[in-house]
Amino acid sequence: MSPEHDQTAAPVEVKGLKKSFDGNAVLKGIDLTLARGETLAILGRSGTGKSVFLKLIIGLQQPDSGSIRVEGTETAGLLPERLNEIRKKMGFLFQQAALYDSLTVGENVAFPLRRHSKKSAAEHEELVRELLSSVGMENDIDKLPSEISGGMQKRVGLARALALEPEILLLDEPTAGLDPITAAEIGDLIRGLKEKREISSIVVTHDVEASKAVSDRFVLMADGSILAQGKFEEIERSDNEFVHRFLHGGK
Repeated sequence: MSPEHDQTAAPVEVKGLKKSFDGNAVLKGIDLTLARGETLAILGRSGTGKSVFLKLIIGLQQPDSGSIRVEGTETAGLLPERLNEIRKKMGFLFQQAALYDSLTVGENVAFPLRRHSKKSAAEHEELVRELLSSVGMENDIDKLPSEISGGMQKRVGLARALALEPEILLLDEPTAGLDPITAAEIGDLIRGLKEKREISSIVVTHDVEASKAVSDRFVLMADGSILAQGKFEEIERSDNEFVHRFLHGGK
C-alpha cells in the first residue's frame, strides 16, 4: 500500500515544526497529531502562529525545519505537482472565506471541481447544488459574494472546501466576526460534517465557547509553543496561569 493511501497513518502528524519570519520565531518546535475522525481545536491569542500552522500543513508556506506528514506522506519540500495531489485530500476554509469577488456563489463552489474533477458539467452543477444545500445556501447560488453577509460567505467557503470530498478539513477562525447566532449555526454545520462524513478536522480559533461546541480535543498555543492539550476538562485543570486566564476570559 502506498503512503498516500495508508489508512493506518494519522491524517496529519507534525514533529519539531519550526517557522520564523524576519528572525521572529512564530513556531518553536510543534509536535502534534490529528487522529482519524477527530475534530481538534487549536486555541490561542491572535499572532501566536495558529494560522501559520494551517498554512504549513496545506503547503502555502514551507517550514524552516521539522516534519509534516499528511496521510503518511511527508509534504515539506514536495514538488508542486505532488503537493497538489496531497492538497486534494484537504479542504481549507480561510479566515475571510476568500471567495472570488467576480464569481457567483455557485461558480465559487464549482471552481475546484472544474480544476480537479473529471465529472461532467451536469454532474458539477448537481454537486454544487447539493453542497450549497448542505450549508443552507442553495437559494443564493446566483448571487455575488458582495450580495451576501459575512456569515453566508463562510457557509459558501465551507461548501467550496468540501467540493473535492476531502478526508481532512482545515478551518481558520470559522466563527470570527460573526454574531453569536450565526457562529452557533456554523458550529452546527461543522459538527454535522463530522457525523455525516467522518472528516478529520483542525479548527484554529480564539473562540473558546465555539470550539467547545465542535471539538473532541484542544491544544492551547502561546508564544509559538503548546502550553496544554487534551480534552477541555483536562486543560481546564492546568495550573498554568495563562491557560486559566485564556479559558476564562482573562479572569
